[in-house]
Amino acid sequence: MGRAEERRARQRGGRRAAPPARSSGTPSEGVAPGGRAAARKAAARGKKGTKNGKSGIRRLFTWKKILGTFLGFCLLGIGAFIVMYMMIDVPKGNAKAQEQSNIYKYSNGSVMAREGDTNREIVDLSEVPKPVQRTFVAAENKTFYTDSGVDLKGTARGLLNTLSGKGKQGGSTITQQYVKNYYLDQDQTVTRKLKELVISLKVDRTTSKDKILAGYINTSYYGRGAYGIQAAAQDYYRVDAKKLSVAQGAYLAALLQAPSQYDWAVASPTGKKLVQARWNYVLDNMVKQGWLDQTKRAEMTFPKPEEPRAAPGLEGQKGYFIKLAKQQLEKQLMAKENITQDEAEARVENSGWTFTLNIDKKKQAQLEKSVKDQLTKQLDPKKRNVDRNVQAGAVSVDPKTGKIVALYGGTDYTKHFYSNANRTDYQPASTFKPVILAAALENASETQSGKAIGANTTYDGTSKRQVVDSNGNKVGFAPENEDDHNYGKQVTVQTAMNQSINSVFAQMGVDVGMDKVLATATKLGMDTGKLRPLPAYTLGTMGASPIQMAGVYATLDNHGKQVTPTIIKSAEQGGTEFQMPDPIGEQVISREAADTVTSVLTGVVNDGTAEKSVQQNPARDGRKVAGKTGTSDDNKSAWFTGYTPDLVTSVGLFGENYKTKAQAKMYGVGGEPRVNGGGFPAEIWAEYTFGVAGKNTKFDLDTDQGAAVQPTWTPSPTPTRSETPSSTPTTEEPSETPSETPSETPSQTPSQSPSQSPPTGEQSTPVEISTSPENPFDPNADQ
Repeated sequence: MGRAEERRARQRGGRRAAPPARSSGTPSEGVAPGGRAAARKAAARGKKGTKNGKSGIRRLFTWKKILGTFLGFCLLGIGAFIVMYMMIDVPKGNAKAQEQSNIYKYSNGSVMAREGDTNREIVDLSEVPKPVQRTFVAAENKTFYTDSGVDLKGTARGLLNTLSGKGKQGGSTITQQYVKNYYLDQDQTVTRKLKELVISLKVDRTTSKDKILAGYINTSYYGRGAYGIQAAAQDYYRVDAKKLSVAQGAYLAALLQAPSQYDWAVASPTGKKLVQARWNYVLDNMVKQGWLDQTKRAEMTFPKPEEPRAAPGLEGQKGYFIKLAKQQLEKQLMAKENITQDEAEARVENSGWTFTLNIDKKKQAQLEKSVKDQLTKQLDPKKRNVDRNVQAGAVSVDPKTGKIVALYGGTDYTKHFYSNANRTDYQPASTFKPVILAAALENASETQSGKAIGANTTYDGTSKRQVVDSNGNKVGFAPENEDDHNYGKQVTVQTAMNQSINSVFAQMGVDVGMDKVLATATKLGMDTGKLRPLPAYTLGTMGASPIQMAGVYATLDNHGKQVTPTIIKSAEQGGTEFQMPDPIGEQVISREAADTVTSVLTGVVNDGTAEKSVQQNPARDGRKVAGKTGTSDDNKSAWFTGYTPDLVTSVGLFGENYKTKAQAKMYGVGGEPRVNGGGFPAEIWAEYTFGVAGKNTKFDLDTDQGAAVQPTWTPSPTPTRSETPSSTPTTEEPSETPSETPSETPSQTPSQSPSQSPPTGEQSTPVEISTSPENPFDPNADQ
């Protein structure tokens, strides 16, 4: 008998020898036949079940099974990769095949321009100095000469980011980027990334590193429409690739990370800091790799590139139209397809798009004529050197549709690459004041005495009056009115808007809450970025563009429904139209608030700082007009943004040094003491608007406040102002009569006696500020 049989026999014997189980009941309640066996089996099952309940999960997830599963997946992945490797061949290069002309049309369908001759010239690697070649390796892939052509960690990270919707992330080798540029496309899909991996491995096995590097630097996009190092060398430094210095090569290598943001000519202050940091990173890597002597590295200075050169056919205003159209399309591609700005730019450049723009040829011609008549003809650079330092920008928008029907970006795109219509580096000044009033009305704000803020609410118009918070504490901000003029203790908001009284709106902004003011500005269409709610922004000391300000005022004109100015009517590629968002958005402020601001702004035209240029203009012909002037600190910018019921136009003049491109003061331009918002900008606006706007339209206002719905009282005329400029520069042409507009309510009194002659400027003047480490007038300090 074997051991197993002996063990079973002992177990059977034990069971037979076991005493019978006793019931807890009476003797007569014996256990039914088979009861003890059933009980034992049930107990055994329960015990076994308990044991299995504790160990079932352990059995399912034993380390052997986990390891086996992992190895199984690995084998499956390896098998799939082998199949892909065998099935995917290296395709023919498609870079040239995908290049097609972009076509741009006016709103009526007539062709405006074609843009399609790709700015590319292939050069042999031997024509690029070896140290310059190494700048690209140092920037993108230090192990390029020794790796297998792929970065598995970077590729895995890219796949995960694609699956999770996070978009593009770094990590690709030079070989992978070359494959993407030349053999594939820019799509952020798992399939494309897997193909990139396989093709990169094959290309690395069959192609020399020098050929791969040559392909990479010849197919990469460097911005400014330049593909390849030769085109980039010419566009950025006006030299052939073979004459590039190491410092210049390092800039071009750094540029590849973000061409749109790192182009020195258009980069923001942050972008300039980033590209300089990237440039230093490239050179430091070269030192570490032993490719650059430390002493020579220390002697190198950042090589600022040349200004861009416009392509033929983009002269005049066409280049500005095309640039804005591409920017707006790229922005939507980034949002809808979750790609980077540079990937979007590559998708648009020379890719067979047909753009139909909203530009109206008649209105465009009138805008250009108005700038010429009211500004260009008044300038004499030979007589006054300061006349060289003036740049004009303007945007005209249909408030019902959001269409940009006319745009002025500068004298000529081929001469001034930067569009003045879209620049955000100058202050909008007092054209921001309507936003403060809109915020007050929208939030039902009150003065510190508990009165609702409206057109007839009175404020203290004393110059340099300390602004106080709700607790009566001084906030360290006391703005000076134009010419340090005191308007008295009882000034209506209507009069304060007409005369652009800084002290009133500074206090109003604090009463409303600057956080609410900036929130309203954002809703209306301004890019407030990361601005903190500082009282100094009540003077419009942030940056803004004519396009942004046209959008703000168009939203007011459109009764509070948001208007986002757009130059694109349609954009098609391969017969498929790309769906652009509706320029008309949701109701962002109430109709009553928007209409009240419009009503108040009619007073600026009829009785305030724009009276001479607009209200008294003989071409006005009864048209209803609302608007606001603005002149920034030190006369560096001057604005008039105004509207009729059917057309909104923002005109800005910017002081820009014609040599250094730095901001410049405009005192003396055109022979005037200074450039005022009610001067050149309002005059350009008036000639343009009264030449194209409808004549019989009226504002349909849902409000009982403001100059448009309340009769005004005007005191007797005051003597004509002297032509001698005051000791302190002013910003607006004075009106011939005071422009107080107290309400008919008996309790309201004129803000000043009729014998006084108030100045009519709204310049953002220096103010008293608390000893804070940050300068509230420096927008960059708050972004």
